[in-house]
Amino acid sequence: MAIEVGTKAPEFELRNQHGETVRLADFKGEKNVVLLFYPFAFTGVCTGELCALRDELPRFVNDDVQLLAVSCDSPFTLRVFAEQEGLGYPLLSDFWPHGDTAREYGVFDEEKGCAVRGTFIIDKEGVVRWAVVNALPDARDLNEYVRALESL
Repeated sequence: MAIEVGTKAPEFELRNQHGETVRLADFKGEKNVVLLFYPFAFTGVCTGELCALRDELPRFVNDDVQLLAVSCDSPFTLRVFAEQEGLGYPLLSDFWPHGDTAREYGVFDEEKGCAVRGTFIIDKEGVVRWAVVNALPDARDLNEYVRALESL
């Protein structure tokens, strides 16, 4: 069960596709965070969603907002994926301990060993203000993210 809107977002510390450490706390007091969990790099729906974000990037990475995309892929896989698809935002690896951050947010599928499609908008104070969780085959609507961000 995904964490609820209105609760404090669980802290995390993950490596991005360049091996750099990224923490949720890095953005506290400065930026709202769009935290997007996706199953795996190089899969059809995931690639489509992440490329759609790339194409609208100024809406999701700017002075007020930071997009962070999380999967259970290794940082090495994420680096190749980001380079191949031209993804210029942080792809975070929840590889080891496997799926711990996805579990904290209630979006880890134990049977499949990956995150489901969960998105959380976290305000500058670290509180979850909006969330959506879709089944593995169901892409999310980016316009919903935009509307949620505008309401902050």
